[in-house]
Amino acid sequence: MTKFDRNEEINGSDMCRTIEVAMVESSPLPPPPPSPPLKLSFSGDNCEVDELFLPPLNFAMVDNGVFRSGFPDLDNFSFLQSLNLCSIIYLCPEPYPVPNMEFLKSNRIKLFQFGIEGCKEPFVNIPEDKIREALKVVLDVKNHPLLIHCKRGKHRTGCLVGCLRKLQRWCLTSVFDEYQRFAAAKTRVSDQRFMELFDVSSFKNVPMTFSTSKRYK
Repeated sequence: MTKFDRNEEINGSDMCRTIEVAMVESSPLPPPPPSPPLKLSFSGDNCEVDELFLPPLNFAMVDNGVFRSGFPDLDNFSFLQSLNLCSIIYLCPEPYPVPNMEFLKSNRIKLFQFGIEGCKEPFVNIPEDKIREALKVVLDVKNHPLLIHCKRGKHRTGCLVGCLRKLQRWCLTSVFDEYQRFAAAKTRVSDQRFMELFDVSSFKNVPMTFSTSKRYK
């Protein structure tokens, strides 16, 4: 039997399943989000796609029970439901949109808002007190699983995550590398300076049982 004969025999079989795989183009910066999982339903020998789980812009896992992203919209709600979130940290001053608030209420998700203006250099003023208060929420495992987000998931979110990394004793090189992978061409020297000078000594006694970080100085 030739190769072509075998192909014809296989193609002529009674059972055939087709799985569609969504392909995305990769880019060097920022890292592309993980390929969104597909929710599948099975009926007999058929496999059909019911729903596409779409992560928000710049979505990534920070640590056990801690995630980061840009602003989630209606298309992202099904994906967020799959995370079983307990809390969301919102780092923008604007009111949370009504559809988003309804989603939080229907899923019993608590909203922590720390309004930080999204200013551009050289007029950047990162309020350290708000970053500290937000960091306390992140460190409290009772708030996990938790999503941190601003508008694009780059600067404000990047600063908060960078301060968390310092507390996890990451070296500055690794802290800046992670920040730059999400900020890409919009990397801000002022953000990196803020993370460099951020004093984590007041958090030294805070338990971090959720952390699996192994990057130490």
